[in-house]
Amino acid sequence: MLKRKTKKLTNISIIFAMVISLILPMQQASAAEVLTVSEAIVKQDKSTQIVEGYIVGIVKGTNSYQFEGPFTTATNLALADSPDERDPKKILPVQLPQNAVRTALNLVDHPENSGKKVQIKGTVEAYFSVPGLKNASEYQFVDGTPPEPQVEDVKSSVEGQVVSKGTQVTLSTSTPDAAIYYTVDGSNPTADSTLYTAPITINEDVTIKAIAVKDGLKDSSIAEFKYQVALSGLRIHDIQGAGHNSPVANKVVEGVEGIVTKVVDDRNFYMQDLEPDNDSNTSEGILVYKPDHEQTEGNVVSVNGQVKEWVLEGYSDKLRTDLAMTEINADKGLVATVEEGHVLPESIVIGMFGLQQPTKIIDNDNFEEFDPNEDGIDFYESLEGMLVEINNPAVIAPQKYGELVVLPDRGEYSRLNSAGGLNITEFDYNPERIFVDMGNEDFVAKSGDYFEGAITGVVSYGFSNYKVLTDVEDLPAFVEGNTEREITRIHEKHKELTIASFNVENFSANENGTSDEKVMRIAESIVHNLKSPDIVGLVEMQDGNGSTNDGTTDAKESADRLIAEIAAQGGPEYVYTDIAPENNQDGGQPGGNIRVGFIYNPERVSLTEGTKGTATEAVEYKDGKLTLNPGRIDPTNEAFEDSRKPVAAQFEFNGESVIVVANHFNSKGGDQPLFGKNQPPVLGSEVQRKEISAIVNGFVKDVKEEDKNAKVVLVGDFNDFEFTESLEILKGNELTNMVEKVPFNERFTYSYQGNAQVLDHILVTNNMAKKTKVDIVHINSQFMEEHGRASDHDPVLIQVKLDKVK
Repeated sequence: MLKRKTKKLTNISIIFAMVISLILPMQQASAAEVLTVSEAIVKQDKSTQIVEGYIVGIVKGTNSYQFEGPFTTATNLALADSPDERDPKKILPVQLPQNAVRTALNLVDHPENSGKKVQIKGTVEAYFSVPGLKNASEYQFVDGTPPEPQVEDVKSSVEGQVVSKGTQVTLSTSTPDAAIYYTVDGSNPTADSTLYTAPITINEDVTIKAIAVKDGLKDSSIAEFKYQVALSGLRIHDIQGAGHNSPVANKVVEGVEGIVTKVVDDRNFYMQDLEPDNDSNTSEGILVYKPDHEQTEGNVVSVNGQVKEWVLEGYSDKLRTDLAMTEINADKGLVATVEEGHVLPESIVIGMFGLQQPTKIIDNDNFEEFDPNEDGIDFYESLEGMLVEINNPAVIAPQKYGELVVLPDRGEYSRLNSAGGLNITEFDYNPERIFVDMGNEDFVAKSGDYFEGAITGVVSYGFSNYKVLTDVEDLPAFVEGNTEREITRIHEKHKELTIASFNVENFSANENGTSDEKVMRIAESIVHNLKSPDIVGLVEMQDGNGSTNDGTTDAKESADRLIAEIAAQGGPEYVYTDIAPENNQDGGQPGGNIRVGFIYNPERVSLTEGTKGTATEAVEYKDGKLTLNPGRIDPTNEAFEDSRKPVAAQFEFNGESVIVVANHFNSKGGDQPLFGKNQPPVLGSEVQRKEISAIVNGFVKDVKEEDKNAKVVLVGDFNDFEFTESLEILKGNELTNMVEKVPFNERFTYSYQGNAQVLDHILVTNNMAKKTKVDIVHINSQFMEEHGRASDHDPVLIQVKLDKVK
C-alpha cells in the first residue's frame, strides 16, 4: 500500500480561514428567515425554506423512527425542536438526496451528528406520508461550536451509475494539495488504501469509495460512486435466453436493436430482433418501457436500459402468483430511432404449418427443464414478445374482459365439446388455449364462433395467462357458429320426479343488483328450457335487498319476485323454502347473504310436515323423518366458516319420500393459476371443500344407516370437478354422481378462462341411480348476455322413477 504523503503548512491561519470558507455550505440565516420544526410541520406548502432543529434519529417508516445507533439508513434524518423529542407528531422527517448534504449529515457515516443542532434548506412538503422536508440542498450546523476544519469531499468526473465498458473516472477534491485514497472492494477507505494517481478504468460493476486527506485538516467524508457497466453487443435472444428469466436480469444493456412491432401505450412497446438466431427456445421479442417514447410500428430502434423481470397487470396477489415479463427499462436510458418505416418481420404461425403448441401438459417438472415442445408454459415463454399468427381461430368461450379464447385451425386438432368449447379432464387442463386480448368488451362472441383468416399479434402476459395482443379493428372476418341454447330432452311424466340444480348468480329483489331482464331470463330458463321441474335447488339466492349491507337476511322478497315471473311465463305457482343465514356469515357479497334454497311445485310435490330449522340448528334423521324440515347440516362446524351451509329438505311425491340437499361449497378463490410462477399450482381452497364433503357424506351415511332404503339427492354448485378428491369424498360408497353419466362432450356447466368444466352436480344414493336420467342443459356458460345468458352456470336436471327405487 502507498503511504500517506505529508507536507508542512507555512501559514496555518491563512489555510484555516480558507478551509472554513469552503466547508460552510449555507450562509448563517437570520432568525426571521428560519422555521422551527413545529412551524415547518404546519407550513407544508412546498415552498423552499430553512428549517432549524436537532437531529434526533432516522426515519424507518410512516410515524416510525430510530433514535439510537447503529443507524442503517443514510437517505433521511429525523429533526425535532428538542434533542430529546420522541413524539412522532412533533418530528419532521427530512429527505437527504444523493448530494453533499447527505454525505455530511447522514447518521450511518456520521453517528456523531445525532443530537446536533442544524439548519437545513429544502421544500416543506409531505415525506413518508406526513409533514416533512424534502430535497435538502444546503445545511449549516448552528450549535455555536465552530466546525472542525475538514477537507472537501471527493468528486467524480462521471455522474450516474450506468457506464460503458472502458469508461475512465477521474477523482478530485477542491482542497488544494489533498491526497485521495480509494477502495473498490466495498470497504471504507483509509490513508492505507490505494492512492489515487490516475483515472480509474471501469470494466465491470464496481463501487468506488474515496476520501481526501491533508495534514492539519479533518479527513473528508467518505464519497461513494456506484457504477454498473452496460453490456454491449447483445441481441434480444441473448437477453431472453432459453428460460423464464433473463440470464442478464438486473444488468444494464446498451445498443440493443429491434423493430417496433406493437405500441401498447405511450410508455410501452414491443420490439423484435431483425437478426434472429437458430434457437427456437429463445424469444426474439421483448418489451421496452420508456415514458413518452414517441415510437411507431416499423421503427428500427437502438435501446439502452436495465433488463428487468417485471410483473405486468394482474390481481392483487400477482407478485406471489404470476410470471414476469422480460423487459428493458429505458426510463433512465435511451431509445434512439435508427430507421423508420421498415417492414415488420414475418409472424410465427401457431398451429397447422407452424409451431404445434402442447395440448396436454402445462408444466410437469417445476420449471427444472425448459421444454417448449412438451410444456405449454415453456412454449409461450419461448415466444414472449414475438409476433405470432393464429390462422382461422375457433372461439371456445364467450368474450370476457375484451379477451377471446381461441384455438387455431377451427380447433380441428382438439376434442371440442358439443358447444364448440374445450373440456378439462383430470390430467389435461388444455395448454393449447390461446388468449387474444383485442381490448373491446362489447365484442359479441360465444363458443362455436370462429374467424376466417388470421389473428396476428404480440405474445404478452397478464392476469395469470399468456395472451396475444392485437386490436379489434385488425381481426379477420368473424363468423357466428351454430351453437344454440338448449332445451332439456327430459319430458314431464306423471309418475316421475324432476329435480334441478340452478345457480342463479346473486339473485335478489333489488333491481340495482338483479335487473328485470335477468329475472325474466331466469324464469324463462326454468319454464322453457328446464320444463318446470318439480323441485329446483337454487344457489346464490340473496336476501331481499341484495348487497345492501343493513342486516337484512330474509329472502322472501327475492323468492316472490322469481316465483311471480315464473307464473307470468306460464309456469307453476312455485313455493319457496330456505333457512336464512346469520348476517354476513356465509361469504359472497357483503350484505347479500347468499344461500341455497328450494322452489317446488305444490301441485306435484309437498314439503313433509315438520319444524323449520334456524341458522345454527343441526338437522338429523330419525324415525324416517328429518328432525328439522328444512334443516341445515352441522351449520356450526368450523368447516363451513365463511361458506354456505347445506340445507336438507324432505319432500313427498306420489306417496314416496325423498330428501334433497342443496349445496354451495366454498369457492375456488385463492387457488393459484394454471400458468403461474408456482408449478404445480397450490389449490388452497380444496382443503375446506374436502372437509365439507366429508360432513355432507356423513349426513347421507347417517340417513342410510337409519333407513337403508332412504332416497337422498344432493344438488348444487360444489365448486369442484367430477374427478377431484372432493367429489370422491362426497360420493363415498353411498352416492352416484349423475354428471358422470353425461356423455363427455356434454359434460360442462361452467367456463373459466376458456376451460369448460363441471362445477354443478347432482348426486343420488346408489339405490336411485339406475332409475334416474340426467341432462345438463347448456343455456348459459358458453354464451354472453347478448345471446340470452341468464347466469354464469348451466343448470343440471334429473328425472327419477321414485316409486321404482328400492
